[in-house]
Amino acid sequence: MGFLDNTTTTVDAILTKKGRELLARGQNEFNITKYALADDEVDYNLWDTSHPNGTNFYGAVIENMPLLEATPDENQIMRYKLVTLPKNTAKLPIMELPSSNLTFNGPGISQTITPNTRNGSDASLGYTFVLHNADAANLTVASGGGVTAPGVGSVVFLSEEERQNSITVIATSVNIVSRSTSSQITTQITIAGNETGASQTITATVNPAAGGLS
Repeated sequence: MGFLDNTTTTVDAILTKKGRELLARGQNEFNITKYALADDEVDYNLWDTSHPNGTNFYGAVIENMPLLEATPDENQIMRYKLVTLPKNTAKLPIMELPSSNLTFNGPGISQTITPNTRNGSDASLGYTFVLHNADAANLTVASGGGVTAPGVGSVVFLSEEERQNSITVIATSVNIVSRSTSSQITTQITIAGNETGASQTITATVNPAAGGLS
């Protein structure tokens, strides 16, 4: 990681690890169709409305901050994407869920998660659901929960260990079914709206069957 000179206009374009992987396969899978903007390096706490030189200088500190150099790890960059909202939007989209905690007392128990986005809509592209630990449960698209463009998803930032044992589903609604386990497993499910960017993380706890493993 390094810093770029912000006194000149610089375009620092690199391939992420995933991009390199697709390019290396040689199967014409590497095809850039979209782009996104983010403001990861901006600290808006530095917006100074008491600046003695007036409104033109409220953002002087922010504008003079060094820019971060591009990094190839797609899981560590662009955490705070910019979104386009209709003109005169007064409220940001908020995700609503029936519960912030799910409990499964034994294997084979199914619960459905159907988010709702207030002050916006994710009905067309749905949500990206990420179960952090697949040892706890299975995650599938619920009946009628498919989306029109299932290839479009939001990046959810996980550790390397979590990525290797996670399940990702793009849908408007999903079923989570607990697995058989000999001890209690507590994990998380992160849900992100693919159109609005609204997100929530909930906790899922899977308990072993009464009387032992089944």
